Amino acid sequence: MTTDSRAGTPWPAIPLGTRVVVRYRLPAGYSHPMTDVIGDLVSVEPVVVVRTAEEKLVQVAPNTVVALKPLSARPIRTAEIRSLEHAMAAGWPGLEQAWIDGWFLRAGGGFTGRANSATPLGPRGTVADPDDPDVRARLRGWFADRGLPLRLLLPDRLAASPEGWVPTGGQVQVMAADLDNVPLPPGLGPVAVSPEPDADWIALYRGGNLPDVAGAVLGAVVAGTLGFGRIGTPGTPPIAIGRAAITDAPDGRRWVGLGAIEVAPEHRRQGVGTLLSGSLLEWGRELGATHAYVQIEAGNTASRELYSGLGFVDHHRYGYLTEPVG
Repeated sequence: MTTDSRAGTPWPAIPLGTRVVVRYRLPAGYSHPMTDVIGDLVSVEPVVVVRTAEEKLVQVAPNTVVALKPLSARPIRTAEIRSLEHAMAAGWPGLEQAWIDGWFLRAGGGFTGRANSATPLGPRGTVADPDDPDVRARLRGWFADRGLPLRLLLPDRLAASPEGWVPTGGQVQVMAADLDNVPLPPGLGPVAVSPEPDADWIALYRGGNLPDVAGAVLGAVVAGTLGFGRIGTPGTPPIAIGRAAITDAPDGRRWVGLGAIEVAPEHRRQGVGTLLSGSLLEWGRELGATHAYVQIEAGNTASRELYSGLGFVDHHRYGYLTEPVG
């Protein structure tokens, strides 16, 4: 969603949630005629509202705005990446979990890379080098006991890529949003949310071509809440489905993560995915979520445009590495 670009306003259309600088005129009697405020753009009607880094909402009358310009995105701190990755891991934890040498290990019967990988989520300075033979042996042994290969999930800046390990698949882009900056629908509308997926939901997810363990992996969460959304008449195949996981991060933020968003082919490019995503985000906010994330393939431009339109911005990326043979 973009701001109003009506004639007479002194700014171009800028997506809500964008980090901006607003220069505006001060009333007579001030020592200087104008001042600036920097923060996230919350709204432009009936007044311009900006949320500063101190979480203060500054309201500016539109007729006093001299300039409103977007700024480059705020740099994401390494601690923020680690914290969000904790929430993401809790939202898709596989069926078994363990901590070994600062790595968080998940096993889910081989279904999806995330649920069957090791992620460096230990505190700074505690993550051991997987090139250390003893460390690698411990990691490898845990996965081998479950019939799985040793696969690392490496987010930006949390650990160095071990030499010689083999990239598996492409990069995944994590996008995030402050729910206060997301234009959410007033209620769920035609979207029904259930605590578990039914057979019709499963049939639409990945075309229903799933291993037996998929249902258990989809239904797993650590200290959180799951919602399975669908659009469609009860008792008939849904036209769209999605999974939302609400989990808490170590920094105190409560996240709702969207995944498994599928729209039936004949209903695509009609705004159904946006409606479903927005409704699931509203469901999450009603349950206390303050922030949201999605994970998309780095080259998926359609999904990127959808979530950018909802106010999501790039947060970080991650990729997979598998242990070299020999």
